[in-house]
Amino acid sequence: MKKYLKYAILFLFGFFGGLAGSLVVSLFQTNSSQVAGTNSSSEKVTVSNVNYDNETSVTEAVSTVQDAVVSVIGYEQNSGTIDSLFGSQNSSGDLTVSSEGSGVIYKKEGDYAYLVTNTHVIAGAQQIDIQLSSGEKVEGELVGSDTYSDIAVIKIDASKVTTVAEFADSDTIKVGETAIAIGSPLGAVYANSVTQGIVSSLSRTVTTQSEDGQIISINAIQTDTAINPGNSGGPLINIQGQVIGITSSKITFVDASSNVSVEGMGFAIPSNDAIAIINQLEESGKVIRPALGVQMIDLAQLSSSQLQTAGLEDSDLTSGVLIISTQAGLPADGKLERYDVITAIDGETIETTSDLQSALYKHSIGDSIEVTYYRDGQEKTVTIELTHSTDELSSE
Repeated sequence: MKKYLKYAILFLFGFFGGLAGSLVVSLFQTNSSQVAGTNSSSEKVTVSNVNYDNETSVTEAVSTVQDAVVSVIGYEQNSGTIDSLFGSQNSSGDLTVSSEGSGVIYKKEGDYAYLVTNTHVIAGAQQIDIQLSSGEKVEGELVGSDTYSDIAVIKIDASKVTTVAEFADSDTIKVGETAIAIGSPLGAVYANSVTQGIVSSLSRTVTTQSEDGQIISINAIQTDTAINPGNSGGPLINIQGQVIGITSSKITFVDASSNVSVEGMGFAIPSNDAIAIINQLEESGKVIRPALGVQMIDLAQLSSSQLQTAGLEDSDLTSGVLIISTQAGLPADGKLERYDVITAIDGETIETTSDLQSALYKHSIGDSIEVTYYRDGQEKTVTIELTHSTDELSSE
């Protein structure tokens, strides 16, 4: 009896042990299948149908103005042979793309729509095409341009224009607020590209040189919004989709000789400044500015021998604008003399010719300015009435 009981106990242990082992193996196989992600041949990968609202204040701002943003394409004469492809008999050569930039339509009036861009985008162009947000190209007609402010106005047929932009009051801009750039970086192939950043600073003085060698000094909004060649002339907008500035330039190097790379420093012409120029360009095709009537140079650029010639070798002055000559009949004639050094206008410090231009061009014909200058080591002041324009200056 004990013998049979012993066999029975062994049998039960074996039965339950095998059952437990089977359960463990089955459990591991199930988990292994889940971890490995084994799919049967009937299962397919699908896209989730979860719906969500991706609309943000930025996307709303962009949608408000995006259709008013255009690509501006300038053409110049080229002696190439592309004429033959189109059967052209133009012996002087075909028109080829010379420059590309951006612009923004700000007004529809009658049969025309008006857009603003940068002067350097269309400088020298013999023909201007405007590529609308739809991709369609229309011919543009230059209304007027101003080298000093880098603002140009172009008009186009209004029949294809569906949206115009609204200008914001740039005097209300605050550092740190959202800034969004829309334009055509690297040309029309990337039209209506959007980048976002903030307003980094206000009232920056940015000095560049025009193609004809003229020194240009503009008041600008600084932004870290990504700006690239081709963005020039496009709008910088706020979170309401209003234009706060016209994108103008980007600093890429602080010092080319040291190859110090700089990113996040773009500039835009404030909307209030742009509007003032736009109104003059629409009215007369040009901007009339007062002329002082002097030939001048930065004091800091003079060599020691030149300083000695000017009688300034022992002067404590290290900056200012040296008068080389005055032009007869113009405002400075009889007021300023050769080798005078201008150090302030209306109390605003003048260190360079760009500073002088900025201070002078804030005024209109008929205004008077107070000029602080040094002559023979003595500080003096004189009031000069601005009776002539730069047009008269350039014609002499």
